[in-house]
Amino acid sequence: MAREGAQIACVDINEKGCRQTASLVRNEKTRAIALKADASKANEVEKAVNETVASLGGLDILVNNAGVVCFRSLIDLSEEDWERTFQINCKGYFLFCRAAAKAMVKQGRGGVIINISSISATLAGAMKVHYCASKAAVHMMTQGLALELAPEGIRVNEISPGAIETNIIKDAGIREAFARIPGVDRTPLGRSWAGMDIAPAAVFLASDDASFITGANLVIDGGLTAGQPALETPKS
Repeated sequence: MAREGAQIACVDINEKGCRQTASLVRNEKTRAIALKADASKANEVEKAVNETVASLGGLDILVNNAGVVCFRSLIDLSEEDWERTFQINCKGYFLFCRAAAKAMVKQGRGGVIINISSISATLAGAMKVHYCASKAAVHMMTQGLALELAPEGIRVNEISPGAIETNIIKDAGIREAFARIPGVDRTPLGRSWAGMDIAPAAVFLASDDASFITGANLVIDGGLTAGQPALETPKS
């Protein structure tokens, strides 16, 4: 986004990491601010959006990208695990969508909302029923908001990546489970995928080139969910 000339408000509960990201954005010769906020708390979300509008002169693009994941069987899944997953993965998206939409409607020049979802929204998986359910909620939220906000000139789309080895996955106790996810090391395209496979798609959806796209779900998984790849022909 910065390389295309956008001013950026980096919002994260991790203040240090947020400042580091803002610093990287400034290296692209554009303006960036760092704002600390808990995505699951309405007052902090509203404050972050208001500060963005005041500091940068408006809000045209929202990318919802906060998320948590833990691998638990149904038997071991606690109410706290379930509630935390939905508080951040689903409620947090709702709160930011609501606050951003208010600002965009007030501006009167439309806008773009991009929700980073997951192939888990439509592809169930054992040990993560809570995560899949939260992403399925994001999927329907995106489509509903696309319909509701279209008259305001606000486009709402979704990007569904496969499993990407982010810092969340690198945390202790998760890497082993991550390694067992089918397709992590092999996709029909022959490689695993990274964050930089996702960023250009977000830039596209935010651009005028996507001006007639809303309510769409762009799946980026190297063909993993398309079906089973061709089996190798056994040697005679």
